[in-house]
Amino acid sequence: MARIEDIAKKLKVSKGTVSKALNGAPDVSETLRKAVLETAVELGYSRSMHKKGAKTLCLFIENMTYTEPGDFGYDIVTGFRKAAEPAGFVVRVVPLAEQLQAQISYDEYMLQNNYVAAFFLGLSLSDVWLDQLKASRTPAVLLDNRIPANPASCYVGVDNGEAMDLAIAHLKALGHRRVGYLSGYLGSYINQVRYNAFFQALQKNGLPDDPCLAGSAYYSSECLQKHLPALLEQKVTAILCSHDLLAHTVMIHCQERGLRVPEDISIIGFDDLPLCGYTVPPLTTLRQDRTQLGKSAFYALSSLLAEVPISTLLLHPKLMVRQSTGSAPPQP
Repeated sequence: MARIEDIAKKLKVSKGTVSKALNGAPDVSETLRKAVLETAVELGYSRSMHKKGAKTLCLFIENMTYTEPGDFGYDIVTGFRKAAEPAGFVVRVVPLAEQLQAQISYDEYMLQNNYVAAFFLGLSLSDVWLDQLKASRTPAVLLDNRIPANPASCYVGVDNGEAMDLAIAHLKALGHRRVGYLSGYLGSYINQVRYNAFFQALQKNGLPDDPCLAGSAYYSSECLQKHLPALLEQKVTAILCSHDLLAHTVMIHCQERGLRVPEDISIIGFDDLPLCGYTVPPLTTLRQDRTQLGKSAFYALSSLLAEVPISTLLLHPKLMVRQSTGSAPPQP
């Protein structure tokens, strides 16, 4: 556990100078400040280990809407604040752009801004900071992303295996025997997890698990133009989607093709966004309580700050049965 004294000794400056540099004092040159930050990261210094009075958490967010009540990230941010602020923490929301990640390392940014821990929403597998988090000692909780073998990080989310089991068991009970899956781009950790969980659920329920029963694409338009027709040609009677917006779009396109939902095709989404109760018909979906996810992220960060190396915190999903699923149509 590096100390300010260790940084000062390596740079041959006083402890006071190091402290001022870490706290952004105006009388420290940019060159020295950068040298202090880089040395602190090199030695493994973490503000959370040394500055007990520091109470600021950073919530990084990208690839996710969060400013309006109907946005996916809105309730997560709200839940995190509801848990963190009564506990005496200040929460700063920072949009995370590629440019910021290219300019400064994660640990340096956290030290420079006096943040003791972070909660990440929407990271993709290509993010520079995601790779840096593998060796970071600054506590970090990630929604739907996992950093293996780092006791300073924790993965928070919903149990996707359980969610897929619920959906497939529901469809099987309705008589469906051939179920398809449409997903967003598999360049994200969570899409990979759900994709694999879908096939595991098919196997568990004794249903066909041919790889051709699933399609994924970066753009929803590709799913609709390429993968949806392929599934319909294979005579699937139900389609499970990786998120609600895709499920809603798939439902509309099926109806435009003359298919009735759920008489001819059943459709299930994932997330339970507010729109699900207002689609035509209302969308059956897998609910993850986003407010509770936000609160859980703070509880996980609290554990990490207390040096309890919690690895994973998963919430139970809930199947919200509405009118977009029904009995499988008779097979010719």
